[in-house]
Amino acid sequence: MELRGEAFRDRSWFLGAIGFVVVVGSHLLGMGTMSSGGQEAGDGKGKRPMTEKTINDVLKEHTDRLMALQGVVGTAQSRCAGKPCIKVYVVERTPELLKQIPASLGGYPVEVQEAGEIRALDSK
Repeated sequence: MELRGEAFRDRSWFLGAIGFVVVVGSHLLGMGTMSSGGQEAGDGKGKRPMTEKTINDVLKEHTDRLMALQGVVGTAQSRCAGKPCIKVYVVERTPELLKQIPASLGGYPVEVQEAGEIRALDSK
């Protein structure tokens, strides 16, 4: 299937959005995240050190705290620069909010992405 339109030309955004839907949907259902995370060994040359927890475990551990921050609307497992990372979706990137979100969690880098306000669709 070919994706059309400006929003889908950057496939990393599309994959991040899918991850966001999975994480938020499963979080609302009380199931945590549904996909498994990978691990990479560090070699002391700037790579992330080996972590004992999968990215999925790290998300489960930190999502409630992140979601409690005013302005945070979602978290997701994603890929940043080809490596596993955690995305934190916010209504608006503000200096105050960015100070409250760590640069990494459990050895995984954190990227903050502005998503705007997210509302449930009317069920009618």
